[in-house]
Amino acid sequence: MRIDVVTLFPDFFVSPLQSGLLGKALYKQIARVELLNPRDFATDKHQRVDDEPYGGGVGMLLKPEPLFAAVESLPTIPQREVILLTPQGEPLTQPLLKELTARAQLVLVCGHYEGVDERVREHLVTREISLGDFVLTCGEIPALALINGIVRLLPGTVGKVQSLKSESFEEGLLDYPQYTKPAVFRGWEVPDVLRSGHHGAIARWRKEEQVARTQLRRPDLWADYFRRTNEELQSPT
Repeated sequence: MRIDVVTLFPDFFVSPLQSGLLGKALYKQIARVELLNPRDFATDKHQRVDDEPYGGGVGMLLKPEPLFAAVESLPTIPQREVILLTPQGEPLTQPLLKELTARAQLVLVCGHYEGVDERVREHLVTREISLGDFVLTCGEIPALALINGIVRLLPGTVGKVQSLKSESFEEGLLDYPQYTKPAVFRGWEVPDVLRSGHHGAIARWRKEEQVARTQLRRPDLWADYFRRTNEELQSPT
C-alpha cells in the first residue's frame, strides 16, 4: 500500500514513522509513506497557501491551488482514495480501517487554520474522515492515527494475527481485562479462573467480561451488538 500525506509540516511525521511496529512495517516495505508539502506548489514568491474567506469571518482558509497541484502531482494508482482529515468527516472506526486496507493508495490531506476552500471538498477529495466530535490544531494528528490504524492491519505488521481478532471493536465489544505476572500485586490478585488452565472456563469468563464492560462503558456499542446478534439468530439459515 502507498500512503501519500499532503502536509504543511512533514517533520511532524518523521519520528512516529520510524518508531515501534509502524516503523518496522515501513522498513519492511509492508507499506510506503510519502510526504508532500503543498507550500512547494504555491505560485507566489512567499509560497502562500492560505487566504481570508470570502464574506468575512475569523481565521484563514487553505487555498485550493496548492492542494490541487500537490495531489495532481502524485502518481494515480487504481483504487485510490483521497481523504481530507476534518471534524466534519465520518467517524474513524475499526470497520472503516479494515475497508481502507483494501485500497492500493491513500492520499491524506491534512487541514489547517479554519479549514479548506470548499472546492477541495467538492472536487478533489473522495472522502472525509474525523477522529471524533472535537477540534484539533491540525490534520496531522488524525492522519497519523489513520496511518497507524491501517498499517497495523496489513499482513506482516503484527506477529500474531490472532491478537488482531480478539481486541476491542473486532466483534463489536470492548476487550476483556488482561493480567500478567505477578499473580498478586499490592494485595490485588489475578482472577483464579485465568490461572486455572481451563480454557473453556477462561473463554466464558472473557466473553462475560466483554459483555459487562461494553454494557457499562459503551451502551451504544452494546445496543448495536445486541441488535445484530438477534438479527443473526432470527435470520433463516
